[in-house]
Amino acid sequence: MSVTAVVGANWGDEGKGKITDLLAEQFRCVVRYQGGSNAGHTIINGYGKFALHLLPSGVFTPGTINVIGPGVAFNPDNFIQEYDELVAKGVPAPDIRISDRAQIVLPYHKQLDTLEEERLGNRSFGSTRSGIAPFYADKALKIGITLGELVAGGSKRLRERIAGAVAAKNVLLQQLYYADPIDPNEMADWLLAMADRLKPFIANTTTLLQETIASGESVLVEGQLGALRDPDHGIFPYVTSSSTLAGYASIGAGVPPHSINRIIAVTKAYSSCVGAGPFVTELTGDEEDQLRRLGGDAGEYGATTRRPRRVGWFDTVATRYGCMVQGATEIALTNLDVLGYLSEIPVCTGYLVEGKVTNEFPATVQLEQAAPVLHKLPGWQCSLSHIRSFDDLPPQARDYVLWIEQAIGVPVRTISVGPQREQVLYR
Repeated sequence: MSVTAVVGANWGDEGKGKITDLLAEQFRCVVRYQGGSNAGHTIINGYGKFALHLLPSGVFTPGTINVIGPGVAFNPDNFIQEYDELVAKGVPAPDIRISDRAQIVLPYHKQLDTLEEERLGNRSFGSTRSGIAPFYADKALKIGITLGELVAGGSKRLRERIAGAVAAKNVLLQQLYYADPIDPNEMADWLLAMADRLKPFIANTTTLLQETIASGESVLVEGQLGALRDPDHGIFPYVTSSSTLAGYASIGAGVPPHSINRIIAVTKAYSSCVGAGPFVTELTGDEEDQLRRLGGDAGEYGATTRRPRRVGWFDTVATRYGCMVQGATEIALTNLDVLGYLSEIPVCTGYLVEGKVTNEFPATVQLEQAAPVLHKLPGWQCSLSHIRSFDDLPPQARDYVLWIEQAIGVPVRTISVGPQREQVLYR
């Protein structure tokens, strides 16, 4: 009985998709357990380059069951488009099961998300405008629509549920945003038109996963975004609306808590961030432009929005905290190759807050005042893309990895030196 979690140690965009893609063949099921289409996993393999938003990262591995759990914000339009594009590019049709308890992101969730970000202006939270916050708000208010209701509840019941959900929203739309009201019948028609297409994928995934684990087979659960975007433990209010922690997989996937025995926290060899909020090691000017341009396969740009990612030096304080709240048992360090242009590599070892140096990750009000305490490590100034063994790395690159391992207090087991599947080192 074994569940492995692949989660982010930082702000998201750490490279979790690549790590999950590498591991998928070892597992019977790969599960998405929270979030929605608001962030993506970029994967490069023999089929091409893909940005997955809803599909689990095991879809490229034959024989793997790919599960979208009840904790996911399920956008049917995005799912159908993503699935069809995958198959059109020659990927064999993957085995996908969507929980009948998963709830649906409706067009009015996206509309309300967009209108609120526009209303907030320079006080906005950097939302991707994918409808995530309004979706999870409806879930808490108990007015969300489940996939089970779509395929088995009947048209009359579904129309009544949607009419009830939009009543208050129409007041909000008209009185706060001065927008047109929602026609509940049009919304129901749109949703019912997708029922036949979605029905083959919908299943009781909780029973599936519980039985898979009980039979001795392994499950991999993958999180979206990272620890610092968790609504309880992250940089509130600059967070997402569902828990990004490995512990939430027990709820969002439906697996026993005690079955999660391996937690891989993914972090880059530097820092990157999409969205608003304090980012202590953030670079500006030429340093920012150079690191962003060299980062990853095609630079540091969001997989969903294509917005330029904010970039900075490796942050020991933030990463140690992220690994702690994730309960990390090991680290996967990505994009080590990107730093090969530097003769010296700055790293953040502490924060200066109100005249004092701290090694603890503070709450947002103090984080907004923090300045990085930087230390420089020797660079290696050469390409790492061809290296396939940790021992073959230049001494300075090995020392950089070992320094991070010692500073964070969690072993670095996997190291990425390029975007391709084979450009990975194991320790």
